[in-house]
Formats: sequence, structure tokens, C-alpha cells
Amino acid sequence: PALPPGSPLSPSLCVRVCQSREPIPSWFSFPDVVEELHKFYLPFHERGFCCYFTGLPCSGKSTLAIAVEAAIRENDSERRNVTILDADIIRTHLSKGLGFSREDRSMNVRRIGYVASEIVKHRGICLVANIAPYDEDRQFNRNLISSAGGGYVEVFVNTPLELCEQRDVKGLYKKARQGIIKQFTGISDPYEPPRSPELCLETTEDVSNHVQQVRQERGPSILHTHEPGDALCARR
Repeated sequence: PALPPGSPLSPSLCVRVCQSREPIPSWFSFPDVVEELHKFYLPFHERGFCCYFTGLPCSGKSTLAIAVEAAIRENDSERRNVTILDADIIRTHLSKGLGFSREDRSMNVRRIGYVASEIVKHRGICLVANIAPYDEDRQFNRNLISSAGGGYVEVFVNTPLELCEQRDVKGLYKKARQGIIKQFTGISDPYEPPRSPELCLETTEDVSNHVQQVRQERGPSILHTHEPGDALCARR
């Protein structure tokens, strides 16, 4: 029902009304102010969002990100900008010179988070493929990217270590077990599993099914998320 003139319009209600494009009562403010509110509080489907794939090396993060990008481009009538931030590529450019100590890993992950937040802030779609082994850094990025005004979905690519090693065409796991490569995540360095990801994929045998699950998680609005701790795990 319509609010009677003079009724208080709480900040949360104001945001909801603006984002849903419901008419704002004429008595609430001047037309120019209402117009600016609509510009600032965009509808969910017009806002930027980030899908952050995290998991062990060779778990399938980049493969999923590429597949999701293709699905978005195929179905996005607005032709919005989609950017993949692959951690391996970021390391050769933005984070060149950083090592693999905990401090350097954190710096690399947070740099990726900053770039993702800028993409989201400008209404872009960002798909991040990043091991991001430490929970503290992932939470930092979640807060940073969410504060940019868009949606955030963390996808835990929970591929078993044994399968990751089987997929490792570069032989990095083997070198890590031989002690040739130091500070390798999953072998000599820890990976802290996400506590409450929006989506948990326990295998990547069928990429198309997982792409569909990511799209469903995005939902009718890009800000749709599960309650903390209510991770949606896909077991196939």
C-alpha cells in the first residue's frame, strides 16, 4: 500500500524502492533529487558483479571462468563488459616481482581484489580465477568488492587434490613433492577452504552443469546470495 504523506521512509526502504524502480512518493523529495537517487541506486540487473573462483592449483578455476564468460556473452542482451582476471596472467604483469611468501601472496590476491572492485564499480562483470589460499585475504576482497556497490559470489572449486595432480600437465605438483618447487599450495603451503562460499562445486567433470549452477546462483538479481554458512554444494 502507498505510504501516507509525511510517513518516514527508512534508508533501507528508500534503497529498495529505488532499485526496484517503484515510484517514489511525490512528497518525499524534489523531482531532481529523486532522479539522482535513481541514478545512484541502480536496479540489481544493471549493477556490476564479481564471481570469484577459488581452489587448489589445477582445480578448474580458469576453465569455469572461461565457460561462464561465454555463457554470459551469449545471453547478455545489453552486451556488458566481461573481464576475466586470471591470477597467472596477473602475476606476469601487475604482480611481477612478487614471490610466494605469505606476504607476497596476500599482496597479489588483494591487488586482484582491487582491480575487480574497480570493474564492479563501473558496472562491469568480473570473473576472477585465483587460488587465494588464505581466508583472511578472501574476506578482504569480499568486503572490498561488495563495497563497490555490486554483487559478489564466491565459488569454491572443491576438486580433490588427487584429481588436481592428475590434471597437472606442467608437472608442478610432482616438482613440489620432490622439493624442487617450494611454497606450493596444497603440498608445502596450506589452502584454507572457504567457510561460507555462495557456491561449492565438488567436481568439474561436466562444465556445462556447473556453468548453469553459477548462473542460477547469480539469480534474477546479481545480489542474490545464500545466508552465511548455507553453501550450495554440487555433488555429481
